[in-house]
Amino acid sequence: MRYLSKAMLGLVIAGLFSVGAKAQEVVENNQSDFSEFMDRTGNMYRTATGKPGPEYWQNESDYKIEATLNDENHTMKGHITLTYTNNSPQDLEFIWMHLEQNRFTEDSRGTLTTPIQGNRYNGDIDGGYTISNLEAEVKGSSSSEYLITDTRMQVFFDKAIPANGGEATISMNFEYKIPVEGMDRMGRLQVEDGTIYAMAQWFPRAAVLDDIEGWNIEPYLGAGEFYLDYGDYDYKITAPASHIVVASGELQNPRQVLSSTVRERMERAAESDSTVYLIKPEEVNDMSLRAKQEGTLTWHFKMENTRDVAFGSSKAFIWDAAKIDLPGGNKAMAQSAYPKESMGDGAWSRSTQYSKASVEHYSNKWFEYPYPVAVNVAADIGGMEYPGLNFCSWKSEGASLWGVTDHEFGHNWFPMIVGTNERRYAWMDEGFNTFINYYSTLAFNEGEYPARLNKTRNMTGWFTSEQREGINTYPDVTNLRNLGMTAYYKPAIGLLLLREYIVGEERFDNAFISYIETWAYKHPQPADFFNHMESVTGENLSWFFKKWFYGTGNIDIALDGVSPYEGNYIISLANEGEIPMPVKMEITYGDGSTELVKLPVEIWQRGDTWNYLHRTDKTIENVELDPTKILPDINSGNDAWPNSFYQD
Repeated sequence: MRYLSKAMLGLVIAGLFSVGAKAQEVVENNQSDFSEFMDRTGNMYRTATGKPGPEYWQNESDYKIEATLNDENHTMKGHITLTYTNNSPQDLEFIWMHLEQNRFTEDSRGTLTTPIQGNRYNGDIDGGYTISNLEAEVKGSSSSEYLITDTRMQVFFDKAIPANGGEATISMNFEYKIPVEGMDRMGRLQVEDGTIYAMAQWFPRAAVLDDIEGWNIEPYLGAGEFYLDYGDYDYKITAPASHIVVASGELQNPRQVLSSTVRERMERAAESDSTVYLIKPEEVNDMSLRAKQEGTLTWHFKMENTRDVAFGSSKAFIWDAAKIDLPGGNKAMAQSAYPKESMGDGAWSRSTQYSKASVEHYSNKWFEYPYPVAVNVAADIGGMEYPGLNFCSWKSEGASLWGVTDHEFGHNWFPMIVGTNERRYAWMDEGFNTFINYYSTLAFNEGEYPARLNKTRNMTGWFTSEQREGINTYPDVTNLRNLGMTAYYKPAIGLLLLREYIVGEERFDNAFISYIETWAYKHPQPADFFNHMESVTGENLSWFFKKWFYGTGNIDIALDGVSPYEGNYIISLANEGEIPMPVKMEITYGDGSTELVKLPVEIWQRGDTWNYLHRTDKTIENVELDPTKILPDINSGNDAWPNSFYQD
C-alpha cells in the first residue's frame, strides 16, 4: 500500500476544511464518458478481446441450384437443394428461410410500409414465389410441412436436425415473375438490343441462426439488406442461347457456352493488365460468337465459402475483361458487361480498369480478394453488391462510375468476407466500406477523382440538425433522409478519426487488419468490433464508441485563451460539446516557427476545462486547434487564439 506524504495529507485536510458549508455538494467528473458501454463481457462464444471464443459456432448452407430464365414471359423457374449443417449446440425442429421475391406482392409488409410517394426501394407488386414439391429430410425421415409468412418460410422436420454437426436436406421447386423494379437491388432493364436481367435474391435462402439473436428473420422491407451464412454453391443457369451470362464464381463449362473465339480472348484477358474485349460492341448481335445459335444454353458456375451468389444475363452485353494481380501471387479476373448505351471512354468502357484497380488496392491494403472473378454489370440499379459481382447504374460515367464501382467492390470485404448483419447494423458494412473507399480513391490513378471524406466540417449542418439520428438506428427504422449519414458517412468518419487523429495509422491498421482476419467468413457483432479494436490498439475507446457510434452528440473543443505565466504560457481549453477528444494544436511563434502539441483525451476525465502549461522561451503569436481541420467540430469560431487569426 502506498501511504500519503505529509504534504499530500495536508492538502487533503485543507481541502476538507475549505469546503465549509458547501460540504454537501458533490463535485462531478466525467467518468461516465469513459466507462464501458454495452454488455461487452466475454463468454464461451465471443471473447472480451473481440475474438471468436473456444465454442464459437455458425451453421453452414450449401446449395445446388438449377434454374431457367425465360425472356419471353420474364420468369425464373428452378429447383434448389439445400444441405444445411447445424453446428449449434441445440437440436433444430425447423429452420427459417428467406423468400425475398415475396416482397413484390400487393400485400407484402415491404409494399405496405413504402410511402405513398415511393422511395428508392420501390418494387413491383405482381410477383412473388410459387413453391412446390418441398421435401425436408433428416436421417432418412422426410417432411413436406412448411409455413410461409410474407418474406419468410418456416420448414419443419419430421426428426430434429442433431446439434453439433447434424445435417438436413431441403429441396423444392420455385417460380416467380422477375420484377422490373426490384427495390434497387435486382430487376430488369430494356435497352435497344434486349433485356438486361439483374438477378439477386433469386432463390430461397436459409436465414442465420446465431448465438446472439437466435433466428435472424426480420422481414424484407426496404433499407435493411442481408445476413447470410456461408457455404458452397453449385448452380446452373439455363438462358436463351443469345444471352451472355456473367455470375459470381467460376464458370465450369466454357466449352459448352462460349465459342472458341471468345475462349481465346478470355485466355488473353487472363494475362492482360489492359482491358480485352470478349464481345466487342459491333459483335453484340453476332450469334457466331455463341456456342450455339438457337435454343438455350446452360451456364454452370461454382463458388466456395460464400454467403450468396448473383448473376446478370442479356443478349445486349458488350463483355470485356482483364487480369487482377493479387498479393499472394494468385490472379483473378475483372469483367464488365454493359449495353452499347453505356459504352464510352468516359463511361463503362473504363469499368474493367476501375474494377481491377479497386480489387487490387483492397487486396494489398487490407485482405486478399478470395474470389476467381470480379464482375461489374450495368443495370437499372444505382449500385448493389454481391460476392464477386456488382450491379451499377448503366447511366454512370466518370467520377460517378468510379465511385459506385469502387464502393460496390469494396463490399466484398464488408459484408461478404466479414459477414455482419446488414439488416440491423448497416454501418458495419456501408460505413466501413465508405471508409476504405476514401483511401482507394486517393490511390486510384494518382488521385484522378476527388476523395472528400476528410472534409468533415462540410457536414456540420447535419450534425447539428434536430432530425439527426444515431448510427445504431436500424436501417428500416431510419428516416431515409438520414440513412446516407447514419449508415455511410458518420461511421466512415468515425474510422477516419480513429486512424488519422486518435490512435494513428500504424496502430489502427494493425487493429483493423486483425479484425478482418479474425472475423473473415464469420459473424461479428458491434461489441466484437469494439472489443477487438480496443484490444489490439491498447486503448480504452469507449468514450469514442459510446458517443460517436451510439449517440447523437457533437464535438466542440474550444480555445478559451492564452496567458503568460512565469516565463511560459497557460493555454486554456474547454470541451463545450458532448464528445471528448484528444487535442492537437499548432502554435506559431514570433520568429515564424511552428510546433504541433498533442494532449491526450484523458485531460477531460475530471471535467470540461483544462489549463495546459506550455514551456517555451519564445513568444506565442497564435494558436490553432485541429490545424488539418479533420475533426467535425461544430463551432470553428472558438478554434483559434487570437480569435481573429482563424477568421482571417
